[in-house]
Amino acid sequence: MTAGRGHLLSASALALAIICAQPAFAADDALPSESAPDAASADQKTAEGSDILVTGTKANEIAPVTASLQTTQPQAIVSRSFIEESLPATVDFNQIALITPSVSNYGGNNGIGLSESKAQIRGFQDGEYNITYDGVPFGDTNDPTHHSTTFFPSNTIETLVVDRGPGNASQLGQATFGGTFNLFSRATRDDFGGQLVASYGSFNTYLARGLLETGAIKGLGGTEAVFSGQYVHSDGRSSDSKYQNYNLFGKVMVPISPDVRLTFLATYNKNRFNQADSDGSTLAQQALFGKYYALNDDPKSSQYYGYNYTNKTTDFEIIKLEANLSPNAVLENRAYTYYYDNETLSANDVTTLPGTLYTTKSATGATIKGDIPGYTKTNKYRVFGDIVKARIDFGFGALTAGAWLEFSNTYRQQRDVDLTSGGFNYAEKVVVAPSTGLNPGQVTPQYIKFDQNSQGNHTEEFIELELRPFAGLKITPGFKHVDFNRKVDATYNQTTRYAQRLSNTYTANLPFLTVNYQPFSNLSVYGQYAKGFLIPSLSQLYVANPSFSNAVPQRSTNYQAGAVYHGSHLSLDADVYVINFTNKFYSYTDTSPDKLGTIFTNIGGALYKGVEAQATYAFGNGFAVFANGSRNYAKTNAYTDPVSGLVILRTIIAKAPLSTAAAGVLYKHGPIRFSLTDKWTGAQYADLTNQTRISPYNSANLGVSYDIGRMRVGLDVTDLFNSEKINQISGTPIVATTSQIYYQPGRAITGQLTYNF
Repeated sequence: MTAGRGHLLSASALALAIICAQPAFAADDALPSESAPDAASADQKTAEGSDILVTGTKANEIAPVTASLQTTQPQAIVSRSFIEESLPATVDFNQIALITPSVSNYGGNNGIGLSESKAQIRGFQDGEYNITYDGVPFGDTNDPTHHSTTFFPSNTIETLVVDRGPGNASQLGQATFGGTFNLFSRATRDDFGGQLVASYGSFNTYLARGLLETGAIKGLGGTEAVFSGQYVHSDGRSSDSKYQNYNLFGKVMVPISPDVRLTFLATYNKNRFNQADSDGSTLAQQALFGKYYALNDDPKSSQYYGYNYTNKTTDFEIIKLEANLSPNAVLENRAYTYYYDNETLSANDVTTLPGTLYTTKSATGATIKGDIPGYTKTNKYRVFGDIVKARIDFGFGALTAGAWLEFSNTYRQQRDVDLTSGGFNYAEKVVVAPSTGLNPGQVTPQYIKFDQNSQGNHTEEFIELELRPFAGLKITPGFKHVDFNRKVDATYNQTTRYAQRLSNTYTANLPFLTVNYQPFSNLSVYGQYAKGFLIPSLSQLYVANPSFSNAVPQRSTNYQAGAVYHGSHLSLDADVYVINFTNKFYSYTDTSPDKLGTIFTNIGGALYKGVEAQATYAFGNGFAVFANGSRNYAKTNAYTDPVSGLVILRTIIAKAPLSTAAAGVLYKHGPIRFSLTDKWTGAQYADLTNQTRISPYNSANLGVSYDIGRMRVGLDVTDLFNSEKINQISGTPIVATTSQIYYQPGRAITGQLTYNF
């Protein structure tokens, strides 16, 4: 990489410093420039932002994971350099975050970044924590879950910051109590440059990627832009599970004046892959075809790849205005929109064995033998939102206030089809709309599972006061008010299968308090108290008698404390946490004579607690070692089952590892880059009854590259020691013919050529 390109690394440093140093943004004499010089050289680019946050210690210049001295909660910053030099280019954001403490994941069984994965933080599952992109929370509209391969492949990510906590009042999202993955977009630079990448590896996986930095364009007042595009193709680790990805990304920063900056960002992503909607294979199938069996080329089988595929199309746009209103006042506004469209064709059941006799139903109710049943699925939504923040600094403190407004419109449908003939499969029960409903007496077609529109209206107002009574101490109380309204307007509602128009509104008042004390320039201690909440899933409106459900939002109370130390060669931070979770969601079918149907309510709760730490030691010659780990406790509270009346004792939460650990060695000097990292995931249970245990497993990754002028030649080996252990089980207790068993994808080798200009 050229010296000019090394200088270009500064943009993410400043962006990260602003975000990490203040919950909202800093108020300086002039608006910070995204192209401010970076003290780090091209050989010291692993922890972009560390030179600003911690004055560029040796440890933080090479650390794959570090934390800010000014953080108010447990934190892990993963740099662009680690993403580029230690992971394959196909990697998704969950795999990037995996190197950090208390983070685990499963999925990705088709290969790293070649199928969707799900991450956990301290045992909190996807949907119980947030993911943001440049400060904008995003997720599905039925509940705040995420798709790791859908919106933001690694070429769109500059830096990833994992906040293991709810932050302060200005940290936004529907599930902040579980933490946040903060993704930051590729940064614009003040110098011209770019990069061309080509890679090829295991599973016939190839990638082509380009990135162009315009630098500051003098004829346009110093406007800077960055553009990127990539194409990925893979046959996949699993049988007949091809994967394709197209991505385009662009970002333009326009300095309207020394005190005003406008940034435009847009990304477009398209995926096509062969995979059943409920993918995975059973032990019986694996005994015949191997542990990585998924699909086949037999049109007489439900596992035929032509019957199981998905097309996903997304876009994401942000317009951000940043303005210094005065030397002590800053305003920031982000208007955004994003779109998701999932079009799926899938067999009903892919756990069948050779010789299975499939059947479908004709419009007259006749059984058609030999035809394979399946369904089409659509899930598409458009989200619009705006986030405004204002900060006034008054010397011994600062006041930040703002609001978040968001609206979403969603369409979802499923229809039964005959995969063999291509027509409809009339397999559903006859449903007649009740006389008290929207369309009394309406008969639902027997091939329609549901056809549904829904809307969401979400507003949050927040305020926080940062007090600085003396040098080094920051005390920040805050308050957030939340209103969330959901509506279902369904021609045929999910589950009930007749027309319904329903809505629910949820509100919450959430207090926050954080403290950061820095007694020395290289040491800080912090503490945090916060309340959080999570609204029920949209599925609470998929019931015949919603008035009998009484579920209220889940609530959490968070306590955390920790310390961060940045010495000349040692970077170290550690923390403890306790999170008390109440009002856990629960649903059951009423068996009383009234037969009220499905009822949603709250019972019991859960307790999360643990200890976490991470450290890096740099020897000063380009060589460093690092390690991190966590001991996590996540158990449900005892409760009385409303149906059986039995007392259900404490159990370990499913898919919540008891511990995590990571360690590695890194070497960066001259043209050589070398890293060997290993992530260990402790024992966990696949089910809430704790009957099915998943043993610990680990995955070691090797990354090595060498610069030859402007060309870099690299090799990545994921799962170096070819661990192929079970990392997910669907369907417990295990039944050989129905439970789906998933494994680590095993060793994958990727060669890469990178040309920098």
